[in-house]
Amino acid sequence: MQPTDTRDPAYFHKVVDCQWACPAHTPVPEYIRLIAAGRYSDAYLVNWKSNVFPGILGRTCDRPCEPACRRSRVEESAGGKPEPVAICRLKRVAADLKDDIRDRLPRPATTKNGKRIACIGAGPASLTVARDLAPLGYSVTVIEADAKAGGFMRTQVPRFRLPEEVIDEETGYILGLGVEFIGGRRIDSLKGLLAESYDAVFVGCGAPRGRDLDLPGRAECAANIHVGIDWLASVYFGHVEKVGRRVIVLGGGNTAMDCCRSARRLGGDEVKVIVRSGFDEMKASPWEKEDAMHEGIPILDYRVPKSFVHENGRLTGMTFEKVRAERDAKGRRTLVPTGEPDELHACDEVLIAVGQENAFPWIERDIGIAFDEQWDMPVVDKTTFQSTLPHVLFGGDAAFGPKNIIWAVAHGHEAALSIDKLLGGGDVRERPLPMVEMISQKMGIHEWSYDNDISPDERYKVPWADASKTLKSIKLEVELGFDAETAWKETQRCLNCDVQTVFSDKQCIECDACVDICPMDCITFTANGDEADLRQRLSAQALNTSQDLYVSGTLKTGRIMAKDEDVCLHCGLCAERCPTGAWDMQKFLLEMTHAGPACSGAAAGKEKAA
Repeated sequence: MQPTDTRDPAYFHKVVDCQWACPAHTPVPEYIRLIAAGRYSDAYLVNWKSNVFPGILGRTCDRPCEPACRRSRVEESAGGKPEPVAICRLKRVAADLKDDIRDRLPRPATTKNGKRIACIGAGPASLTVARDLAPLGYSVTVIEADAKAGGFMRTQVPRFRLPEEVIDEETGYILGLGVEFIGGRRIDSLKGLLAESYDAVFVGCGAPRGRDLDLPGRAECAANIHVGIDWLASVYFGHVEKVGRRVIVLGGGNTAMDCCRSARRLGGDEVKVIVRSGFDEMKASPWEKEDAMHEGIPILDYRVPKSFVHENGRLTGMTFEKVRAERDAKGRRTLVPTGEPDELHACDEVLIAVGQENAFPWIERDIGIAFDEQWDMPVVDKTTFQSTLPHVLFGGDAAFGPKNIIWAVAHGHEAALSIDKLLGGGDVRERPLPMVEMISQKMGIHEWSYDNDISPDERYKVPWADASKTLKSIKLEVELGFDAETAWKETQRCLNCDVQTVFSDKQCIECDACVDICPMDCITFTANGDEADLRQRLSAQALNTSQDLYVSGTLKTGRIMAKDEDVCLHCGLCAERCPTGAWDMQKFLLEMTHAGPACSGAAAGKEKAA
């Protein structure tokens, strides 16, 4: 193998598993250390720069960072229960305990650059575009059908998960940057909007249409059958204040979990979720399923809906066919009837949450925007987020279908960068590399400026409010969040994955002291070879090929140093033991390139070493 090129911004970034997995590349270990130091406002602003909505995401994020957390792999390899650091809920701690940070936010631009941007929809993607472009002097107008900003975060996420005041606060920070907000205006013609002489238009209207089920009895029972996302919006606006006593929720995603928990609070004594897939295959996040079951809501899987049962036009139940999953030789899954009799489940109301889809009847087909034939979706470039009409861009659910808030934020950052380059005359496809900084943590050869004494504690549980109160209120927040003491304890479980073990082959005397002291046997001095061969010959076989090996140049004996980044604890013991300082602990800082001067590319890929 060739020596590892640590100048590549992606190399150490990939080692910081949580940050690598985050679509917005939030520097997770950095803000966790700030929380540990009681610097909550600083931790909040680190988040605000990358993920824009720390308080909202600290309650609702889909948490792609947590399954990637190194802590889980380490605990699992030691035979324990794999529990990641509570990254998402620590983000909420920063939001809950911060001071007033308004004077630390960007100021509205004192001079405008003459360019006008329209953002359709006031959800997370559009608001991120506005946040990135308004301080640069762009005149940004956000147009929203509802009266207030927030999009689905406000109308589809229930208040018992996300309080209204948190949405008001964090959308307010963005609108306070000099963004014009037009509420109560629904765009019914893109051609008409383009005639208003905007230099660029960003479409961030989400996936506003919920899928229905065309089953026998659907028309006859229409009054008691509701599409999930529409029903949640009706609950938010106060149009729905109660449900029937027996409620069936169809679907296995997070919307279904919000529907069933909302129904439980609006009078549903017998609420159940019925899904056609297996429990483990449901799209809902594991914690969302756990929260629903914690509130006494059963989830019945492998049941395919067949019909709505009614008497004299009144819904009385649903029939379901029981199925099982079978896989063919290529691993493709099909659902096969078990042959058991169909089940009848009595109900008074049904909420259909079987998926969402985009609806663009307001985009004329003669303005230069191509639509694909399969899904009738706009053709969107996955790098630039441009449509085939270059100054019209899409992001969030409107671009590639339903995902979650953090993905919409990531799309917004990239789309804003594209708009800035497009209107500045640059090459939109040239995406500047992030800035990388490596800072030694040395305080003497064997002491470090960061705390590497990792807590052995299991993951701390977030306390809940009294169920006897929360199940009676659609607005009372269920999760209470960590207090400062518990938050500090949880921060101590972080392994500081961004503090990297950096090796200098010129200083190594091959004494093997680092090999002897490494608790994970992840360092090996051996003859070089191809990667597959080398992975088998390490002190502990490196089986996870998705994580790179750290390989040095040739040493004096002709051997190389090979380190398995997958299981390294970043404990620093190798650097503490090394007599020559060949190992150093260096903090990795990644500065993603957003819209602004850096996107000119002049500083792209620059790396500093301290």
